[in-house]
Amino acid sequence: MSRWKWIVLVVVAVLGLATGGVAWAYPSVAATACPGCYGLHPTGPGVYMEKGADPSPALATVSAATQLVESFYGRRQSSPRVLICTTPSCYKRIGGGREKGVAVLNQAVMLSPTGLDPVIVAHEMSHVELHARLSGEVPQWFDEGLAVVVSGDARYLKSTGDPCLAEPSGPLPETLPDWLRAASADSGTYAKAACQVSRWLTAHGGRDGVLRLIDRINAGQPFNTAADLG
Repeated sequence: MSRWKWIVLVVVAVLGLATGGVAWAYPSVAATACPGCYGLHPTGPGVYMEKGADPSPALATVSAATQLVESFYGRRQSSPRVLICTTPSCYKRIGGGREKGVAVLNQAVMLSPTGLDPVIVAHEMSHVELHARLSGEVPQWFDEGLAVVVSGDARYLKSTGDPCLAEPSGPLPETLPDWLRAASADSGTYAKAACQVSRWLTAHGGRDGVLRLIDRINAGQPFNTAADLG
């Protein structure tokens, strides 16, 4: 993306974030547009790290995560910048919190010192890829559950047999604020969402089902109709 497009992205994003009152995201948006302004230097195509850090493990991790996303979707339509911090001070400086990693405006992935892991990176890349393909919305539980499946996160899914580690006991959070509250209160929220999505995938043809869902939402159908949820 050209420098001017990034500047436009920052201006639009900051205005939108100001309206929503999400002040914490400002440095994340700015760091996405100008990694060098925050002490992050290019170490590979679209990958930025703190100066002095060994890039080899990071590049191998990003490559492995990219393969996980591509193995699900077949090919990627997204190409997010990956911002890697190897110190807590760096991650705090670019707007990070206690999470291991986070997707920023569906344009970048920010990683904390504990987030340099193929599963974590693939999880965040899954969010970016899904939204790069969507012109509409999906509920947060579906977005998060799909990211767990795409990344193959063994913390929340079994690798053999019934993949569910936690049964959904009721409606799952549909908005990001509700998701953040639920996940903070119940560590099993990710596993419940992953269970529900994995079963949906089994019933709807896996990747082909997701691609059909995306097409239907992009054609104007609401999620529940597009996903055949009634």
